[in-house]
Amino acid sequence: MNIHVDQPVEKPPLTIRLCGPRGFCAGVDRAIQIVVLALKAYGAPVYVRHEIVHNRYVVEGLEAKGAVFVEELDEIPAEHRQQPVVFSAHGVPKSVPEDAQARNLFYLDATCPLVSKVHKQAMRHQRLGRHVILIGHAGHPEVIGTMGQLPEGTVSLIETIEDAEVYVPADPANLGFVTQTTLSVDDTAGVIAKLHERFPLLQAPAADSICYATTNRQDAVKEAAPGCDLFIVVGAPNSSNSKRLVEVALRAGAKQSMLVQRASELDWDQIGAIGTLGISAGASAPEVIVEEIIEAFRSRYAATVELAITAEETENFLVNRELRNVPLTREDMAFVNG
Repeated sequence: MNIHVDQPVEKPPLTIRLCGPRGFCAGVDRAIQIVVLALKAYGAPVYVRHEIVHNRYVVEGLEAKGAVFVEELDEIPAEHRQQPVVFSAHGVPKSVPEDAQARNLFYLDATCPLVSKVHKQAMRHQRLGRHVILIGHAGHPEVIGTMGQLPEGTVSLIETIEDAEVYVPADPANLGFVTQTTLSVDDTAGVIAKLHERFPLLQAPAADSICYATTNRQDAVKEAAPGCDLFIVVGAPNSSNSKRLVEVALRAGAKQSMLVQRASELDWDQIGAIGTLGISAGASAPEVIVEEIIEAFRSRYAATVELAITAEETENFLVNRELRNVPLTREDMAFVNG
């Protein structure tokens, strides 16, 4: 009698280039800490206006702990007005804290300090009599928040080089610009160059508006992407910095690039036969999802991981004064750190 024994199928080899830095930045880490600490200090519910960061895994994890996400302050029930409401890391227009005060709400501002810096840069331009040009993406919460720092009519939004070519200011001699913190470094440089070409007296902010984390993640992707058959960016479809990483990977030489929120989204038919895979993660994507995706590839490939590290990040932003003495458990810290 012949006994058939299935031979193990040999997995195809795969090189994974894992970018560093990737994932949570200091501003995202701080924002998540603020919600977790508020829940520890004041109990549930803690309300959060808008997604604290653009990542469903993080949002759902905070919901499980007792956070309640709302789009506007009028959604907070009257009986819960003594509970904290947290403003997201993207920043809010001045009208939002004013509205909170009018409603006698206790609020905690989780705006990233680097976004707050852009607000100050824009207000300084305006205070010096300059019309402010904001380079950014229409409708993004950070853009809405930055424009909302200034009186109506004192700021113009420019998205592309084409916008810069046709922009007609009232006074070309008195212009200053700032940018959204999560833009493509290369695209933004092109827009700024066009504006300087047309308006030689255009004033730059005192420091670069694009944040260090955005720049670092894009630099790492540029290093890792050449020769990749596929480049995966872990992030949400409404995350500006994550979408920019997909574009950067393609421009740097990846044959294809895609944005993925969870391993369950991987379309293996679309991925096809690959030999080199690049992986990075947007600034609001937790490391646990990066690990989940690596394991999904390990189950199908004989994978070897190579690190593509271009910078070390040591930044740490303090949380609100009211929360600094609230202790975190090891479990809390694991969640905060992704």
